[in-house]
Amino acid sequence: MTSEPPTPLPRPEPPLLRVENLVKRFRVPGGVIEAVSRVGFTLGRAQTLGLVGESGCGKSTTGRAVLQLPPPDAGSVRFRGEELTALSRRDMRRVRPSLQIVWQDPRSALNPGRRVRDLVAEGPVIAGRPRAEIAGRVDAALAEVGLNPAEVGDRRPHEFSGGQCQRIAIARALVLEPDLLVCDEPVASLDVSVQAQVINLLQDVKARHGLSLLFISHDLGVVRNVSDRVAVMYLGRIVEIGDVDSVYGAPAHPYTRALLDAVPVPDPLAPPPGPPLKGEVPSPLRPPSGCRFRTRCPLAQPVCAEQAPDLRPVGDDHQVACHFSLKESPVSRSSAPSRTAVQDGGPR
Repeated sequence: MTSEPPTPLPRPEPPLLRVENLVKRFRVPGGVIEAVSRVGFTLGRAQTLGLVGESGCGKSTTGRAVLQLPPPDAGSVRFRGEELTALSRRDMRRVRPSLQIVWQDPRSALNPGRRVRDLVAEGPVIAGRPRAEIAGRVDAALAEVGLNPAEVGDRRPHEFSGGQCQRIAIARALVLEPDLLVCDEPVASLDVSVQAQVINLLQDVKARHGLSLLFISHDLGVVRNVSDRVAVMYLGRIVEIGDVDSVYGAPAHPYTRALLDAVPVPDPLAPPPGPPLKGEVPSPLRPPSGCRFRTRCPLAQPVCAEQAPDLRPVGDDHQVACHFSLKESPVSRSSAPSRTAVQDGGPR
């Protein structure tokens, strides 16, 4: 009697977006700033990755580099298995409809001299969609974000509130039926009540269309509500990344812990937060050697000035770039990397 061969396990679906060793530099008076330094992450289909950190840490630059706006100086951006950094301008134009962005300030993102219908139709026109289909697509996109095409189509952006302008901006992205939507602080300039409406709208369209979102924000509460996974950036680098419940419930990096402690908790019985961070964020023109967070870190040791920590696993779908993870006991910390020659001219 022969046994049947075992049923092969299904192969895991490759991520929609894979970013590796992304680098983006800018020349400024006094030198060159590496705004994004060796950043890497993956984003699955119909998944939301939140990207958080202080202002100036490189979040928005990372999102724009993923979209090749402008292209990164080094690294790999693979979208649906295709290397975007190797594409010509013509080929990138072919891919562009599948990669859309919602900007932070909707008023400045919308041409004030054009009517709403023309603003939403601009993408399909540039993409060469049949003109007979464009009007129907525009009306459908406006209706999907809660706007009546007959009422808003011939009006201009200055006639709308900030929340309505953001809905128009979302419709302009959705009309191209993208697979990936980069949301660059999409609710930062809106009132709290309007923020909730826009976030709910993004959640609805994500579920309806199977969209993947790269959600960039400095608001940790918003990111926790909308994200499946979260990446924490500091001075151009990702210091922690993982499942949102793991990162928020048991942060492994001192910077993540400090960010969470800084969020007000409306509960007088809640445990007191840890001490606030000391010092200022170093200049990106002259970042510290080794770990860029070490000048403000309560756990810093000599090795932190000598070796830049790489991301390493501290749990299922949870990685941290720290020699002395908060998830490790004092005993296990003795296994931190050994001291080596000081890099970059020594500690700064």
